[in-house]
Amino acid sequence: MRDHAGKTWHNVSMKFFKAIATVAGLTLLSRLAGFVRDILTAALLGAGPLADAFFVALKLPNFFRRISAEGAFTVAFVPVYTGIKEARGQAAAAQFSAHILLLMASILGIFVTLAVLAMPYIVALIAPGFDRESERFAAAVLYCRITFPYLLLISITAMFGAMLNAHNRFAPFAIAPVLFNATLIAAMLTASWQGWEVANALSFGITLSGIIQLGFMALMVFKNKIQPHYTKFTMSDDVKKVFALMGPGVLGAGVMHINLFADMIIASFLPVGAISALYYADRLNQLPLGVVGIAMGTALLPMLSTALAKKAQGDAKKLFAQAIEGCIFLALPSALGLFVLAEVIISVLFERGAFDSESTQRAAYCLMGYCIGLVPYVASKVLSTVYWANKDTWTPVKISMVTTALNIALSIALIFPFKEAGIALSTGIVGWLQFFLLKRRLKQYEETHLNTDFIKRIIRLVLSAFIMAGVVYMVSFLLSNFVNDVVLMLVAIGSGIITYITAVFLLRIYNIRAIKHIFIKPQK
Repeated sequence: MRDHAGKTWHNVSMKFFKAIATVAGLTLLSRLAGFVRDILTAALLGAGPLADAFFVALKLPNFFRRISAEGAFTVAFVPVYTGIKEARGQAAAAQFSAHILLLMASILGIFVTLAVLAMPYIVALIAPGFDRESERFAAAVLYCRITFPYLLLISITAMFGAMLNAHNRFAPFAIAPVLFNATLIAAMLTASWQGWEVANALSFGITLSGIIQLGFMALMVFKNKIQPHYTKFTMSDDVKKVFALMGPGVLGAGVMHINLFADMIIASFLPVGAISALYYADRLNQLPLGVVGIAMGTALLPMLSTALAKKAQGDAKKLFAQAIEGCIFLALPSALGLFVLAEVIISVLFERGAFDSESTQRAAYCLMGYCIGLVPYVASKVLSTVYWANKDTWTPVKISMVTTALNIALSIALIFPFKEAGIALSTGIVGWLQFFLLKRRLKQYEETHLNTDFIKRIIRLVLSAFIMAGVVYMVSFLLSNFVNDVVLMLVAIGSGIITYITAVFLLRIYNIRAIKHIFIKPQK
């Protein structure tokens, strides 16, 4: 019996690591494509008024997307869809998804139309520091009107992605962001060759990318034969359940992502370039945050929900422990490395064309502030997933309200001594508060009770990461006057990776046998 349980857990573990590897690998590819996009954007737009206007237009639909699509909707839709599929079959799930799709398209279609008409008022609300008579304000209104339909397109795309994830098809939705970045790169290159306005081309590129992503995801849904099947619409109990679960989810996701707009609103009162500095810093911060956080959350939610539904408490506990350990193993060295090499990395990636040395320094200070909160934000994604899997959506909402209010107050206080870097620093500090508040309330769930051996492993991981950071700092300090920034960055990162891997094995956190056990199927 024990042998059977071990093999069962091994299969769960294999699926979990495979899902993480798939999503993380494709997300990394997307982020790298995003850096190419940002390098071109920095060179062609720099950190001036049109850049500030474009970044407002980029954030606006993405803010609502995170609420309607990747946030509350996914959390509410996936458990209900999976439950219908398991209990009543795929045909019933296809009818259910069709009803949800019809409602989503109708509601968001009306919302997008009204928002486009009211865009001057919306821009005045989210960027109050923009002078209404300025070129920056007029450009922001125009660009937001062009980009806002992306919300409808990407929300339907996210629904198709959630359906595929529920069938353990994680790759297609992870590929979609690559298409987004590829489209924007093509838009910039075309604009540069044709002599068009780059910010205008980028705005149209965002909406075009939504069409491309939606087409790709629709193709994948049909290929896997899980497409929605339209029947006469009824407001069934299942549909009502999704909207009931979305209620607190929308509020929670909205409150959480108000931080993004709070940063932008406050930064709009600072000198020109503040919004751009925060944007470029956050793009680097989002690399480990996105790759690790998205991969963990995407893989953990359906698998943890399944384990809890089957009352497999042991599997649930192991999944949670592996997710937390994976977050620290990947996110902590990333945060420390970015903090130590902030100015060098930004200089290498962005300092060219309209992006000068002053822009590099401003963005570097912002990146250092964001890095302080990188680890807790990644870990908080795992903690939030546990609440969602247990159908508790209100606790994260309450915590988000507290942390958002504190973030706004702290940002306002810190901009006086640190300018835009104070906004990033506030975000980093509040990240730790959010993590500890989420962790404190998790004690009610048995799957989050971790043993002493696990805590010891985490301590050794933290020690390994700080040893790595010390080596990276020494290498950068010793070589800074002898080599250019590109060589310095490559040598420092390479030495850091070697040091970290060596420390992990010397401290016996991992060994070859344990790694083989994860990836090699046990003998029958």
